Amino acid sequence: MGYNSLQACITDLEKNGHLIRIKEEVDSYLQMAAIHLRVFEHKGPAILFENVKGSKFPAVSNLFGTLDRSRFIFRDTLDKIKTLIELKNDPIKALKYPFMYANTALTALSALPMKVHKDAPINFARTLISELPQIVNWPKDGGPFVTMPQVYTEDADMPGIMHANLGMYRIQLGGNDYVQDKEIGLHYQLHRGIGVHQTKANAKGQPLKVSIFVGGPPAHPVAAVMPLPEGLSEMTFGGALANRRFRYFYDDEGFCISADADFVITGTVMPMENKPEGPFGDHLGYYSLAHPFPLMKVHNVYHKKDAIWSFTVVGRPPQEDTSFGALIHDITGSAIPKEVPGLHAVNAVDAAGVHPLLFAIGSERYTPYVKERYPQEIITIANHILGKGQLSLAKYLFIAAKEDNPALDVNDIGAFLKHILQRIDLTRDLHFHTRTTIDTLDYSGDGLNSGSKVAFTVAGEIKRELWNELPSTFMLPRPFVNYKMVMPGVLAVEVPKNIRTSDMPLMLEILQEHLAEAELSGLPLMVLCDDAAFTAQTINNFVWVTFTRSNPSHDIYGINSFTEHKHWGCNGPLMIDARIKPHHAPVLERDPEVEKLVDKMGEKGGILHGVI
Repeated sequence: MGYNSLQACITDLEKNGHLIRIKEEVDSYLQMAAIHLRVFEHKGPAILFENVKGSKFPAVSNLFGTLDRSRFIFRDTLDKIKTLIELKNDPIKALKYPFMYANTALTALSALPMKVHKDAPINFARTLISELPQIVNWPKDGGPFVTMPQVYTEDADMPGIMHANLGMYRIQLGGNDYVQDKEIGLHYQLHRGIGVHQTKANAKGQPLKVSIFVGGPPAHPVAAVMPLPEGLSEMTFGGALANRRFRYFYDDEGFCISADADFVITGTVMPMENKPEGPFGDHLGYYSLAHPFPLMKVHNVYHKKDAIWSFTVVGRPPQEDTSFGALIHDITGSAIPKEVPGLHAVNAVDAAGVHPLLFAIGSERYTPYVKERYPQEIITIANHILGKGQLSLAKYLFIAAKEDNPALDVNDIGAFLKHILQRIDLTRDLHFHTRTTIDTLDYSGDGLNSGSKVAFTVAGEIKRELWNELPSTFMLPRPFVNYKMVMPGVLAVEVPKNIRTSDMPLMLEILQEHLAEAELSGLPLMVLCDDAAFTAQTINNFVWVTFTRSNPSHDIYGINSFTEHKHWGCNGPLMIDARIKPHHAPVLERDPEVEKLVDKMGEKGGILHGVI
């Protein structure tokens, strides 16, 4: 549907039963977020908060809370966009079949950004940062944040909208040491386009001009999170997805303004001028802690008449950004595999926080004359994946050969891991990358952005039958008395809370000595954790605990391990230490009193009755 505004989308959603209004006053401190989380968990509608405590502006959330609703929003343009992405990978198709792709070509042409007069709706009025909805999602957050921003910057060497970057980077509106209404925090992670722009501006000794758009046609925030092929502008993509050209102008200070946005915050980032930003409850399910990040000095805050603030809540997956990811996959299809020769499928596992864990399927085509198959080409593919854009933030990569099971699905967590564990050669198939970069939000490493990676590369016949349950003779030495099977071949082992981190080398030595002579071929993986029952309760719990709380180079051990010419392996089960360590960030926990308020809203006569 070609919406020209956020309001047009809201009206359409409400008309078709995809949106509810909350008319009574709701507190922007924790309560709005708690309502959002509960409605999302019940696969509920988008939510329009008409009366936000402390602000004259209404707010909307959960627009993209389900893939079905996202498809409904973009029902008139999705197929054309998929074709555009496909053509980016194989543009010769448009030349071979011009009539088939004529409509798509017109869509691309009409998507070119359009400069308009300054007398646009966004220029209706100006306001202050403190008058915006001051939404705080989690109890330990450092202040209110913008969680659905579209952050616009231009290249100092190639200014102009066609070389600009539009990304979704969180913005802290207040708290910490920020001067109210004059300073805000700009947080972005590794491998983001804005970093290139700031580096170039710093080199020239110039301030980086930043425009933050909030609201506008729903295609615009989608464009801001899309991993687009190089050379495809986010503004062009946003225009094509909205079936409406991206309209913009430059204000009197030279800032780019989205004419269709509900709000635009403009400001500058001076070279090397930072202030502590955070903490913030993030998508790994933990707080990202306070660290120095770029300081943005506010120039203006524009808004349109009857402007609506757009926000979301992030936390341990699944959340609304999970649905964002599903929409992106729906749009891009096989675009990423086509960019890596031999790669058939890749999945950034949402249940593990996306970046910590990747599943992939590749081909083994190098030596068709060799009778015994083993990983060769998929090692090359693994290195390609770990060097590609945001995929390079992964810590754990499991890659299997398609030839071993053509029906294998990277989206089926249990079946994929079972395939890996049945075939893996633990003496050969682990390949470490040490002292490298990982996700900025991941605190399992030994510093900000710092940690390690490991690729599990698996090809060949089944080597073992996995245990579905422990043999009656199996036992572990004290103090490891609580353990539970997670899935075939995987055991969660609880480490008692009185065991200190400094005691762990001795504990691991005790475990390894006890298991050194045992026959454990059906148990290739043991996970040391704080709570075995929780870890084994669901496959999602297992991957979240295991892969968000471990740093491969520091936390992978093995029974009868060895190092040969700098290659590490083991002859017995692999052990991953997935306990929460002292340097890790706190787990996100909801406020019990706020949860009780939401419970009441769900009771008969409450505003959320029948929704939650």
